[in-house]
Amino acid sequence: MNPLVAPEHPATALSVNVNKVALLRNTRHLGIPSVVRVATLALEAGAQGITVHPRPDERHIRAHDVHDLAALLQAWPGAEYNIEGNPLHNLMDFVRAVRPQQATFVPDSEGQFTSDHGWNPAADGPSLRPLVDECHALGVRVSLFMDADAASMAGARDLGADRVELYTEPYAAAHGTPRQAEALARFAEAARAAQAAGLAVNAGHDLNQLNLTDFLQAVPGVVEVSIGHALIADALEAGIGETVRAYLRCIRAAGRG
Repeated sequence: MNPLVAPEHPATALSVNVNKVALLRNTRHLGIPSVVRVATLALEAGAQGITVHPRPDERHIRAHDVHDLAALLQAWPGAEYNIEGNPLHNLMDFVRAVRPQQATFVPDSEGQFTSDHGWNPAADGPSLRPLVDECHALGVRVSLFMDADAASMAGARDLGADRVELYTEPYAAAHGTPRQAEALARFAEAARAAQAAGLAVNAGHDLNQLNLTDFLQAVPGVVEVSIGHALIADALEAGIGETVRAYLRCIRAAGRG
């Protein structure tokens, strides 16, 4: 067996991040494109969830979007609502208000261009643990955005997290280069360490149609991928419905659908 190919496991869910739809809308005052309409089309095409990452400066997702999407997803009981953000900034207010299925804690600074690193459980734990506990009291699953460091997964478990989301930009940068195999081996090791600690594994950041299948074939047990920038960019050419179906085909090609 190829050691970089993961064994068979349950399907990977696709959560569509609609931040970039809001970014385009915010350049005018016409309300188009509609975040809710794009989310609806994604769900109709087979996406299993919707992700938003509302930042404090509201440069893309705004507070009303979080609530509008929560209302939409009431009509999709099988779909997951995932709200990402820094729980030390504005995330927890949204979690308390709409109680999504999942809250993904991301260590962004205010005004940060995009997510670029994961949590350090030892250093960040005292601040995060009470907020993880609060999410659980609200009935909300917690995923911690983490670098692919196998040694840190037990620390994520000790904070009470249910899942980790592996930060995949380093893999995406290595894809198609001589560093690809090494990167995949590191992510596979981190995923196995997370699972050994009792955590489920999500993944996201810079995943696209060219690198998604390879990732899912090599990294065991990924239960969810959250994809935004590349998916929305692809949708400008192919449309949201066909693009979602294309990403689902990538998942199935990995034996994960």
